[in-house]
Amino acid sequence: MTESRLIGPVRVVGAGLLGTSVALGLRSRGIEVILADASPTHVAIAVDLGAGRVAAPGDAPQLIVVAVPPDVTASVVAAELAEFPDAIVTDVASVKAGILDALRGAGADVSRYIGSHPLAGRERGGPLAARADLFAGRPWVVAAHDAITYQRAGAIDDLILDLGATLVEMTPSEHDRGVALISHVPQVVASIMARRFIDAPNAALGLTGQGVRDVTRIAASDPDLWVQILGANATPVRDILLAYRDDLDRFIDALADPTAPGARRRVAEELAGGNTGVERLPGKHGTDKRFTIVVVMVEDRPGELARLLAEVGEIGVNLEDLRLEHSPGRQVGLAEISVLPEAADRLTNELAERGWRIAG
Repeated sequence: MTESRLIGPVRVVGAGLLGTSVALGLRSRGIEVILADASPTHVAIAVDLGAGRVAAPGDAPQLIVVAVPPDVTASVVAAELAEFPDAIVTDVASVKAGILDALRGAGADVSRYIGSHPLAGRERGGPLAARADLFAGRPWVVAAHDAITYQRAGAIDDLILDLGATLVEMTPSEHDRGVALISHVPQVVASIMARRFIDAPNAALGLTGQGVRDVTRIAASDPDLWVQILGANATPVRDILLAYRDDLDRFIDALADPTAPGARRRVAEELAGGNTGVERLPGKHGTDKRFTIVVVMVEDRPGELARLLAEVGEIGVNLEDLRLEHSPGRQVGLAEISVLPEAADRLTNELAERGWRIAG
């Protein structure tokens, strides 16, 4: 068992995906975890999973992690601050400035509160979806403010490091503007694009490939949760969407008459701008390395993908990323394997020698 930086006990309020994952990660380091939730069923499941014990009178937590829906986060944090006057409290909601403002407005003791946000999650929610390693290698923002001392805030840093996440310091407003750009607006764009499929002909949907799945994957997210998130971060999201609408208008104008002078140049510039933007996204481990994609055809039989991945390992090439495309009705899938450019030719040749069909 790896030694923990925290002393404990840690009280986790909210036994959903994030809360139970926090609890499981801390329990794996031997930290005592106290579980609380408005749903007795969620608590019972989390306890059965080994995430901690049920809250009891006389508990004296060192740290409290509030993992409840955004629209009740401020009120729950305020209640925890009042009930446990010796504890440091954090929350893991995806919006930070509004919660801090609400706590200050309610007269809560924010000298013992600092908001945080792990940028990690899964398509499924609830305690059964929780994982002890959910936060490993993921960014976890600490939204610092002047009312809390560095010494008190150190418990949050210890929590983040114990769970294997990467600590990122931002102000609450910097955080909210940042997640509006990299999370909230993409959710809106993906959802609106996916709405186009409602009345689309079945013949068109039958052409679905990996591109449209990439663009719309997050459209399957929980609408109730996103109504809360977008309402709490409405101003920065709206600002970005207005600028995005301007970009779309320019593109639409150029397509109105593709033969007009300058129209094709304008389309090319907008598309090239997308290339430039994508190049700025950090890759694996936060680096800006670009990878080469080797596309391998995989028969639709049990164990074939596992065999491919095992043979990539035998060849001695590090797999940087993997994407699988498998359209309905096809007896073969396409595994897009991302590797360093200098390894691509060797991987292609050795996979071909082993009988794999290389598609690109």
